[in-house]
Amino acid sequence: MRRVSESETIDLPTLRAMAEAGFGDMVKAVVDVERRVMLVDAELHADLEAALLEEGSSQDHLWGINLYPDLAEEEWVEFDSLINLRPSQGNRSRGVENPATRQVILDLVTSLVRR
Repeated sequence: MRRVSESETIDLPTLRAMAEAGFGDMVKAVVDVERRVMLVDAELHADLEAALLEEGSSQDHLWGINLYPDLAEEEWVEFDSLINLRPSQGNRSRGVENPATRQVILDLVTSLVRR
């Protein structure tokens, strides 16, 4: 598990190595859109979520994503995680249904990952 922030970004070769050591072509991540941090590289999104909650993150600001370092920039972020199921917030799927929230996540990932 690795913490990524604006002061400690990550690069694609590092994400590729994490992917190869884990799922092959993908790295799981959870972003905190309020605190502007991301944890990457765990077997479950829930493990990353729990670590961020222990750090003081609010559940309302955490979103699970998958990163595919070998895909083109417009395709490499997948919004699919069980932690995204939040009927109380109007999110009734494993994806991120609100386009504005998806854009905030994409902007944050773009600022944290050196491509």
